[in-house]
Amino acid sequence: MLSSSLSNPTLFTPFIGHNLRLNQNTKDGIKCFPSFRRHRVPKCAVDMPYGGNAPTFPRIRVWDPYKRLGISPYASEEEIWSARNFLLEQYAGHERSEESIEAAFEKLLMASFQHRKKTKINLKSRLTKKVEESPPWIKNLLNFVELPPMEVIFRRLFLFAFMGGWSIMNSSEGGPAFQVAVSLAACIYFLNEKTKSLGRAFVIGLGALATGWICGSIFVPMIPTVLIHPTWTLELLTSLVAYAFLFLACTFLK
Repeated sequence: MLSSSLSNPTLFTPFIGHNLRLNQNTKDGIKCFPSFRRHRVPKCAVDMPYGGNAPTFPRIRVWDPYKRLGISPYASEEEIWSARNFLLEQYAGHERSEESIEAAFEKLLMASFQHRKKTKINLKSRLTKKVEESPPWIKNLLNFVELPPMEVIFRRLFLFAFMGGWSIMNSSEGGPAFQVAVSLAACIYFLNEKTKSLGRAFVIGLGALATGWICGSIFVPMIPTVLIHPTWTLELLTSLVAYAFLFLACTFLK
């Protein structure tokens, strides 16, 4: 059995990846030492730099962030986000490609933020300039107007809209006199809370009610009857216009 194993010139050792060969010179009687020849072992993807066999982003060295992401210079933020997500999914696993895509995306996002901020500042400066260049009577008129927080606007809008809906629901039973009185009282209360002057609040509230009632009496009859519900009277429609004037007065006047 020993002689048969020595007569085999080649022994394989697959567990270490080497090929062992035993060479014998039968003529000279000299036995040579076994020679080892190393096989190339294929490397795994984790041993490869920057993501192994993952595809490489071809525009990794493009300087323009729009061209790098493959979008138009006039692309919206949604298009920028879509291009970024698509490229990250396509070249996932390649570190340098992901870094290049993220760098271009962040640069465009920062530029978009600065543009919005600059546009907002320019719009505010333009409005201020227009007010400064306006005639004196417009400046005096604007001194009586203010813009409250949106929360205050929505609260008061809900109140007067509720009054209008209440008047419409009770239109068949009677006139909206009670709802108009409650709306006037609410308007005076809000104005007094703002101006700290009950007399001024009464004047503005009554003026808003009178103006709304006069405008409703003039313009409501001009509305085609086809657009008006049959049960809605002129008094009801006029009160709806008055609610709108009361809302504007207690919300935006000071």
